[in-house]
Amino acid sequence: AQPTREERVPREKGVVVLAIDTSLSMQATDIAPTRLEAAIDGATDFVDELPDGIEVGLVSFDSEARLLVSPTTDHGSVQAAIGTLSTHARTATGEGVYTSLDAIQTALADETTVDGKDVPAAIVLLSDGVETVGRPVTSATQAAVDAKVPISTIAYGTATGTVTIEGETVGVPADTQTMSRVADATGGTYFEATSAGQLRDVYADIQTTI
Repeated sequence: AQPTREERVPREKGVVVLAIDTSLSMQATDIAPTRLEAAIDGATDFVDELPDGIEVGLVSFDSEARLLVSPTTDHGSVQAAIGTLSTHARTATGEGVYTSLDAIQTALADETTVDGKDVPAAIVLLSDGVETVGRPVTSATQAAVDAKVPISTIAYGTATGTVTIEGETVGVPADTQTMSRVADATGGTYFEATSAGQLRDVYADIQTTI
């Protein structure tokens, strides 16, 4: 007899959306060579280590949020998109969460359960600054709570990081308080990363929860 679809579903089934801050503060060099380049390397390795059955999506957010790759088991396409990330003005953290939730909802629309349980889904949110535009992250957090989607957050960058914008040096510390609140409210895990090595360790920890 042919196996049923449920029997063919791998146990390591799930949906994860990476939401990565691409605001101008990601140009800061307090994490070498830049925050963005280190984030690209860390996220690429993270996707590479995920089980084949996990669907991965990619969202970037700055002045707006963009779904760059819908959740897919083609991890190579996600890694390729991560490598194209570039920075733009402003930080729409709430929009990044909303876009991630929409992508998860679409991905799960046709999914069956695994071992009688709903297919798990999660968001991994990396941000290095304060929200400046878009719907507030507080309302996006509540939307994630309502959808029962945990958000593991990474407050990224050192307290002394700076960028130069139009000739002016601007401090760009991570918003640790907001990232901590988002994780706590949604049942995710909060992390801080102030170096490329710490970021790799954080992603490794997140993999174990997924």
